[in-house]
This record gives sequence, structure tokens and C-alpha cells, in this order.
Amino acid sequence: MYQFSSKLKITAIALMVIGLIGIIIGFVSAPSTQAEVAEILAHQEAGHGAHGDAHATKEVAHHDAHAETTHKEEAHAHGHDAHAAAGHKEETHAEGHGDHHLEHVLHQLQNKPWAAFYVALFFFTFVTIVVFAFLNIQRVAQAGWSIVLFRVMEGISGFLPYVSAIFIIFVILTAFGANHLFVWMGEGVTDPESANFDQLIANKEGWLNVPRWLICSLVYLVGWNVFRFLNRKYSLLQDTAGNLTNYTKNYKLGVAFLGFFIFTESMSVWDWIMGIDPHWFSTLFGWYVLATFLVCAVTIIAMVTVYLKSKGYLEVVNDSHLHDLGKFMFGFSIFWTYLWFAQFMLIWYADMPEETVYYIQRFEDYKWIFLGMIPLNFILPVLMLVNSDFKRIPQIVLGVGSIILLGHYIDVFIMIMPGTVGDQWGFGITEIASILFFLGLFIYAVFTTISKAPLIAKGNPFLHESEHFHY
Repeated sequence: MYQFSSKLKITAIALMVIGLIGIIIGFVSAPSTQAEVAEILAHQEAGHGAHGDAHATKEVAHHDAHAETTHKEEAHAHGHDAHAAAGHKEETHAEGHGDHHLEHVLHQLQNKPWAAFYVALFFFTFVTIVVFAFLNIQRVAQAGWSIVLFRVMEGISGFLPYVSAIFIIFVILTAFGANHLFVWMGEGVTDPESANFDQLIANKEGWLNVPRWLICSLVYLVGWNVFRFLNRKYSLLQDTAGNLTNYTKNYKLGVAFLGFFIFTESMSVWDWIMGIDPHWFSTLFGWYVLATFLVCAVTIIAMVTVYLKSKGYLEVVNDSHLHDLGKFMFGFSIFWTYLWFAQFMLIWYADMPEETVYYIQRFEDYKWIFLGMIPLNFILPVLMLVNSDFKRIPQIVLGVGSIILLGHYIDVFIMIMPGTVGDQWGFGITEIASILFFLGLFIYAVFTTISKAPLIAKGNPFLHESEHFHY
């Protein structure tokens, strides 16, 4: 049995506390009025902010200058009265444009702590559920090599109830208007009589409506947790069972879960990620996100396994098991790159405005990290894992794994941030704090779960094959 060390437990709790403090600071420091936004933009224009913010502010100034020019021209042609009327009209229009801009930026800045928290929440949730999916793929395929890693995967899946509880609170708060992350939830967006009416969003109202979104979100999260609870239950019972009844139940349960997961994974991605950019769509997006988290899931399994081995546990796990995990990391990195390029190339080449808008915004405001994903998620992992011997070296697996997780965290960051904060993005205290909070909670939940059961699934009929696996 694994013993959750007090040192690691204290580290996990410290990460959670530090992260929670940082998250609170992020929410408290967000601006609440347009006057605060105007002050922030003025400060940025003076040289302390992003180019995009200064550019937006200059546009307002340019509009004011245009109004003044029009004012003078009309005064010269029509006299003093026409001069005053036209000038007043242009000034009113310019002020209205400026107010609209300030309101837009206010929503973006208020979204920043929510979006930073949401990136971490979504990342850790999907890593966990895809680890559970990978476990069930191994179970249903009756793979022999991976049985000694089942309790590692079950331990990582033990984080699902924790993160799902937070996710449920998040979606409820979002559905009741606590943030502006999803523009289709805005007031009057689907009302033809409203000034905020959006025809494209109105056409998708059958899917993009709050009651369906909230109910489906709860179905995804509760459904995944029910399958995880039953899977863990039958797995532990099989350890002491004299027959294969519980193994058979888990096999059938795994088949049912994978059928449920393949639909809910895509639907949840449409709801939670693609819904942030409701004017855009991609029929490949569900597969793309799945590829992202398949890489991350196998990486997390490998890293937890290496840690447990370093502490003297999992004696039956050998370098052949690590080699197979490394092969999955290598293969899924190539698979992710294929889907990334396929989605990008087809959309960019077709040059349809409702599709290319997604990439135009990312090239304009996120170009260096958007393109920076390629070396992190493809070039470096492939170069470092292409050698068969490297996949057997724990230090290399840990190093490549850290690069992969960083690269795919950036991937999720770029999925969420442009549609929620636009060019007001940054990587500061709230972004770092959100990672620390969920990392601490992940460590605490995973290793608590691992410590509650034997590290080897003794009742599995393929255990002997896994214990003597060599490649």
C-alpha cells in the first residue's frame, strides 16, 4: 500500500492556499466601472500596456479628430449655427463610440479572472476524464501490458469528483449571469427588437440556450462520475473475489462508458469551448480537443508512475511499461499535430469569413504563443522520443512530459482567451494562481485515492501477462 507522505500532502495544501489567495486577488482587482477602464487604457497608452489596447484607444482619438474636422468643414459652409449643430452631433457620436468601447473593454477585463480560472478548470477536468477513458480503452481491449498501471489510472481518476464539483458550481454561476464568458448568453442577443440582436446566434438558439446548456453540462459531469464510481467499486471488489463476476461487470461498464463518452466529449467541447466563439464552427473540433488531452492523459500517467517508482513502489513496473507509455506520448503528439494542421489548413484555404475569423484573431493578438505551440507540442516531443531507448529513461519522460503539459495548457489558453478577453490577455497572478490551486488539489486528490487501495489490481485475469511484460 502506498503511504501519502506528509511532505507531499503539505505541499499540495500549500499550493491550494497560495493559489486560492491569488485567485481572490485577481477577482478583487478586476475593474468595476468604465472610469477605472478609462484610467487603465490611459495608462496603457502611456506605454505600459499592450499594443492592441493602445491601438483601440487611438481609434477613439482618431474618431474625435475626424469629428472635429467635420465640425470645421460644416461651419465654413453653413455658418455658425450649422457649425454648432454638426459639431454637437459628431461629439455625441464620438462619445457614444467611446462609451461602447469602454463597456466592451470593461467586460473583457472583468472576464480575465473568470477566464484564467476556467482555463485551469477545463484543463484539469479533461485530463482527468480522458485518463479514465484511456483506462477503459485498456480494459475493453483486454490489453495485457497495462494492468499493473490500472491503479495509477484509477488514482488519477479519483480527482474527477473534486473537479466536477467545482465545475458544477462554475456552470451554475455562469448560467445565472455571473460572468460574460459566453456572448450568446447576453441580454437581447436573440431578440430581434433588441439593439444587441445577433442574427447568427439567433439561428443557433435551438442549441445555444441557457436551460439546455446547463442541463447538458450537469448530465456530462454527473454521468462521468457515476461511471467512475462504479468502475472503482467493481475494481476493488475484484481484488478479493473468487470469480470474474466483478471483472465482467467492469468490462461491460467500460463498453457503456466509452459509448457515452464519445458523444459527451464532443458535445461538452461544443458547449464549453466552441460556445465561446458562437460565430465560428469546426466539424473537427471535438476530435482536436480529444487529441490534445490524450497526449496529456498518457503524460500524466507516465509522470505519476515514474514518481511512484522513484519512491520504491510499483516494483513490477519495468522500463517496457514506460516505453509503451512513451510510444503513446510520441504517437498522440503526431496525431495532435495532424489534426491541428488539418483544421487550420482547410479553414485557411477555404477562406470563409465565418471560419477564418477564429484564426485571424489568434494571429493578430496571440501569434507568438499560438505558433509557439508547434515546437512545444510536436517538434520537441517527437525529437526527444523518436529514439526507442529514450522512452525508457524516466528523466527524459519527465522532461518531455513537462514540455507537453506546458504546450497543451497554452493550447487550452488559446482556445478560451481570445473569445473571452480579446486583446486584453496576459499571464499574471490569476493565471498562475489558478494553475497552483488545481495542481495542489490534483496532487491531494490523486495520491489520497492511490493510498486507499493496493497498487496492483490483483484480481485481474491478465495480471500475470502484465507483470512479465517485456518489449
